[in-house]
Amino acid sequence: MIMNTNYNINNVGETVTLKGWVSKKRNLGGLLFIDLRDRSGIIQLIVRPENKFYEQASSLKNESTIKVTGEIIKRESVNKNIPTGEIEVIVNDLEVYSTSLDLPFEISNDCTALEDTRLKYRYLDLRRENLKNNIITRHKVVTSIREYLNNNDFIEIETPILCKSTPEGARDFLVPSRVSKGSFYALPQSPQLFKQLLMVSGFQRYYQVARCFRDEDLRADRQPEFTQVDMELSFVDEEDVMQMVEGLFKKVFKDVINYDIKLPLMRMKYDDAMELYGSDKPDLRFDMKINNITKIFENTEIPFLKSSLENNNIINCIVAKNVATNYSRKEIDKLTDFVKTYKASGLAFLKFINGELTGSLKGLNENEINGLINELKLEENDLVLIVTANYNVTKASLGALRCKLGRDLNLIDINDYKFLWVTDFPAFEYSEEEGRFMATHHPFTMPKDEDVDKLLTDKGNCYSKAYDIVCNGYEAGGGSIRIHDNDIQQKMFEALELTEEQIEDKFGWFKDALKYGTPPHGGLAIGLERLVMLLVKSNNIRDVIAFPKTASASDLMSEAPNIVDESQLKELGIKLDI
Repeated sequence: MIMNTNYNINNVGETVTLKGWVSKKRNLGGLLFIDLRDRSGIIQLIVRPENKFYEQASSLKNESTIKVTGEIIKRESVNKNIPTGEIEVIVNDLEVYSTSLDLPFEISNDCTALEDTRLKYRYLDLRRENLKNNIITRHKVVTSIREYLNNNDFIEIETPILCKSTPEGARDFLVPSRVSKGSFYALPQSPQLFKQLLMVSGFQRYYQVARCFRDEDLRADRQPEFTQVDMELSFVDEEDVMQMVEGLFKKVFKDVINYDIKLPLMRMKYDDAMELYGSDKPDLRFDMKINNITKIFENTEIPFLKSSLENNNIINCIVAKNVATNYSRKEIDKLTDFVKTYKASGLAFLKFINGELTGSLKGLNENEINGLINELKLEENDLVLIVTANYNVTKASLGALRCKLGRDLNLIDINDYKFLWVTDFPAFEYSEEEGRFMATHHPFTMPKDEDVDKLLTDKGNCYSKAYDIVCNGYEAGGGSIRIHDNDIQQKMFEALELTEEQIEDKFGWFKDALKYGTPPHGGLAIGLERLVMLLVKSNNIRDVIAFPKTASASDLMSEAPNIVDESQLKELGIKLDI
């Protein structure tokens, strides 16, 4: 079948057969115009009143499927917005394949139907031009990735979907076994252990477009099932992996949107990213760094700042340039409510107007005033927004506020892409809920060489050979060099306070494999949906998935999850207690 948009002015005079959907009809002075749509786009049909199919064509409902045969002619009024805008087809023959019911919403890019309605009729929603193009873009991305990896000696290998449940990370989705009643498989959160075993097996370079499953709270850039472009390489260090991935991103962005990424990408250590941007995935499309102004106030007499410092807190701020007069007290209060969602107790502010600092900080002494003006390089009409709290709350709240102001003040060029590598992540993070240190990434991440001895003695200052590729405030991919030494892996398990019984039960099969000649290896997983989101400039992961779930992890179209028959549960040896 030849697509609609394969035809152009060079085909005038040809007789063609076209198939597709009725996108729109217009009756102009007896002439019936039909926009026929297929995956490639629109072509205009004309049905004249004397045509024996005229009445049938006039009664067609939008989104009915038809086949027409006719002659291509030159169009009198050219439509420059579509590839076929110079031609139209005079219909000689018409066959109706199927008619459509009245539509629950209009098939158009500016559709105003509720998202739940569009998800219920997702097969109709996907006919909209923008969503259709998103899915086609996704296909182009995967094609480009496969070309790059195949040309760099990678082998595509599938790993199991039915796996063993392992600790750490998000909750597993469990699958009951009919054969071994009372036992369960887990759906893979990632192919992590299997891809490492492929390195033990000697394949050296592996990749997979892998389905992954995590039972976690959802948001705009998360789904319970998602796709990773997973890769692993043997005999490499961090720089080798990063260079390989840089080349991949350069090819994908050039192939798909003709955007040229300049290499090598910027590197930034995790601690620096948190210090300056309050995020391990900083958006560098605009400036507005976080400033640590704790020292300016080390001798302050301002009561709440003095009290905060006595509790070993810090004082940080961001400066919004030349906008002070735009922010009333009411607007500042809205920003205060915003930072409170990140556990900040409040937001102090200062405005630099006519050479003076005014605002909610009362009682500034001369040293503090001069220190703020000089250190922050304040200029007329600058707005200073200040948070004091512990390190994590201060950085997280100001980092989020920075991004909000970047959007609100139109500081972001949406057509720009700013990439960087964030490196040297902490190996552990302390979980208040668990009351212990957890692996920041996963238990198989190699510590920095100089920090191996800290695994059991100084977890808070132990860093890892982990790296994330970040674009425009999103983590587009993340990976690490893996532990290939069985002794170091044992130390890591002990650092995570796993008992010998737990280690053997959960990872015994993996630990055994490390004893049989394991090469140094590392890799990275790219979040396919997030990458496509970036390319199509969407902020909703559902826009780049053919059949996504809602925020409550349900499929409104197929009505999953659903209740199953009692007989099915009995066969699995499961009794519900709900």
